[in-house]
Amino acid sequence: MLFLLMGALTLCGMYVSLTNGMFDISAANVVRTLLRIHPNADHDLVIFDFRLPRIVLGALVGFGLGVAGAVLQGITRNPLADPGILGIHAAAGTFVVVFMFFTAGTMKAPDWLSVLTMPVFGFLGGLAAIVLLFLFARRAGEFDPQQLILVGIALASGFGAITLYVSLKMDPQNFEMAAVWLAGSVYNANWRQILSALPWLVVLIPVIWRRAAVLDLLQLHEVSVKGVGVASGRERQVLLLCCVGLVSACVSVSGSIGFVGLIAPHIARRLVGNSYRYIVPLCGMIGMLMVVLCDFIGKTIFAPAQLPVGIVVSIIGVPYFLFLLFKTRKQ
Repeated sequence: MLFLLMGALTLCGMYVSLTNGMFDISAANVVRTLLRIHPNADHDLVIFDFRLPRIVLGALVGFGLGVAGAVLQGITRNPLADPGILGIHAAAGTFVVVFMFFTAGTMKAPDWLSVLTMPVFGFLGGLAAIVLLFLFARRAGEFDPQQLILVGIALASGFGAITLYVSLKMDPQNFEMAAVWLAGSVYNANWRQILSALPWLVVLIPVIWRRAAVLDLLQLHEVSVKGVGVASGRERQVLLLCCVGLVSACVSVSGSIGFVGLIAPHIARRLVGNSYRYIVPLCGMIGMLMVVLCDFIGKTIFAPAQLPVGIVVSIIGVPYFLFLLFKTRKQ
């Protein structure tokens, strides 16, 4: 019932975003356009070239980031873990910006090769962040929760500085586009970007969901985990690689949208408890709803100007993160 409700809310958000904007379209005209009944060129342009790719891409990115946040919090046993806070977003973004810099011009008219290659570069950046986290945030073979956050913040700052330096070396037009992209935006979404990110989600999310029982066991003490026969080290590595793949695919098409992976798992645990069999898909649906609604807010509240979805999510996420930090310190 809860999943049906979340799906209904998401569909409502998609409907509102599809019908409202600078050019309002009635629900009847949307249905006629989608079903190809007396197609109208203006409606085709607005729906198929602008709004629908943006909505679908936002939904995919939100789903992927929500699941990635659930995985990270599960394998680190840290309620503050998040791809953005741990520097994975920043590292993936750095590698994608470097790719943009060395392939100048592809941003203006991206071909299939560049669109499909960007997630791979983002994946390499995410791997770099994970390796550095393994090197500096482990104590006696285990992740130290406080040190993990500190190292993650340091990595995010370091990779962010590299990204800024590379961006400043771009020509003005590409720099402007890169700056908007890094703020977390799906306003320039297209079907190629959707097809480049979709395979990563289709392959990796089922792998994660099948390991939901392992994520449940990883919440126990390390000695207990090994006592029940779980190869915790190998399982954590597999789950981390899946998480990096999801984040990299999302960052490559939408830039850095933070806090989705932080907020979604907390809401999911309040709704369905601590079973990752339910947390993983619910986190995806919550993340999907967050990004779709925040993108609609960003494109309408300051119309005709548009606010990147990453900024709208951050406006919500920063106070929530401070609340969680204060709550964790009290405990």
